[in-house]
Amino acid sequence: MNEAPPPDILPFPPDTETRGVLVGFSGGLDSGVLLHLLARQPAMRERGLRAIHVHHGLHADADAWTEHCREVCLSLDVPLRVVHVEVDRDSGQGIEAAARAARRRAFTEALSENEILALAHHQDDQAETFLLRALRASGTDGLAAMHPWRRFGHAWLWRPLLETPRSALLAYAQAHGLRWIDDPSNSNVDHDRNFLRHRVLPLLRERWPEPEAALARSAQLSGETRTLLEEGDATALASARTLDPQALSVPRLLALPHARRARVLRRWIESLVLPPLPAQGVSQIETVLLTAADDRESEFAWHGAVIRRWRDLLHASVQCAPLPEDWHVTWDGRAPLVLPAGDSLFLEGANGFESPLEAGTRLGGERIVLPGRAHSHALKHVLQDLGVPPWERERLPILRDTAGEVQAAGDLVYSATFDAWLRANGARLCWAH
Repeated sequence: MNEAPPPDILPFPPDTETRGVLVGFSGGLDSGVLLHLLARQPAMRERGLRAIHVHHGLHADADAWTEHCREVCLSLDVPLRVVHVEVDRDSGQGIEAAARAARRRAFTEALSENEILALAHHQDDQAETFLLRALRASGTDGLAAMHPWRRFGHAWLWRPLLETPRSALLAYAQAHGLRWIDDPSNSNVDHDRNFLRHRVLPLLRERWPEPEAALARSAQLSGETRTLLEEGDATALASARTLDPQALSVPRLLALPHARRARVLRRWIESLVLPPLPAQGVSQIETVLLTAADDRESEFAWHGAVIRRWRDLLHASVQCAPLPEDWHVTWDGRAPLVLPAGDSLFLEGANGFESPLEAGTRLGGERIVLPGRAHSHALKHVLQDLGVPPWERERLPILRDTAGEVQAAGDLVYSATFDAWLRANGARLCWAH
């Protein structure tokens, strides 16, 4: 058997010596070569090298593919975990995207804290991704394509073969007598990526030598540009932040160049772990929210998240329904009170109230006597003075005594009587939302 030079493997960053490695193993050529390469390295075995195979159940031979993966891992003495997943065929995002989402969930659940997920994407994959994103009019971030190394939830994602052409993987596999699975769906040119792979790139090779390397290099250069832009984004976002991480200053945003502002908004949403902001979202924020009058409330909602303009701030959060107008319940404070939207009130430091209180929604016109004050104030004005946005006021649980007097508005406002009782009992009211 002829030895082929092992493909180049991109190294770990320097601070990763103690993390384990989990290889995503489909049984195909690419992941088979990656697993074989890593299994031959004592340092990888010392880390606790293991593999994971995701059984999608989408092909008649899926069980046979799983058995192939078991045999390969047994021959390499690498522990294998097989995960069966349900692919949502009715998700509306296409079967390929739904399968990717199912794999991602399986990988995330299988990974330990700070473990490394190694995937076998190579130079040809990078070139195809670059072309796909260019044809979808992606900007610099999209054209940077795949990262060789990045965070992946509570773990890390590593693509060690990203600078290696597939031809080198094939030569290595043949030289070492490796066996692999050929998924027939990879030949279906109805899929965009397969069309590029089997129709477009062969045509490009007739004119230009090694177009994959050139396209991958362009992706790498875009990645370097993205890194520089991200450094500026971080500085600009910090300048627009407020004490509340979910709020940005509108005047400071408007002081930024338009292109930078769009990047800052996306980075902000990403930092809040909200769904990615769609293109029309940036346009809507620019044309409606940022130009709205300070006394006007406006919003943009998408995929269960929402950005709202109120006064001179943009607020971003998960969408939550207001309290039902007819909701009210008696609460003694002994156990947490779960509210209709899933948030809760609970009392710390005391075993319940002396007399039960009624929890309910705002009815309008409420007044409250604040600590240190001799007369009552309109609750609406108190909340406005505290800067509580209108949508938060709609969700605010109100505690009233048996006489109907307001004792607390969530954990934001207390009456003089309720505040004195909390202090005397070393207690604290908390609204978890």
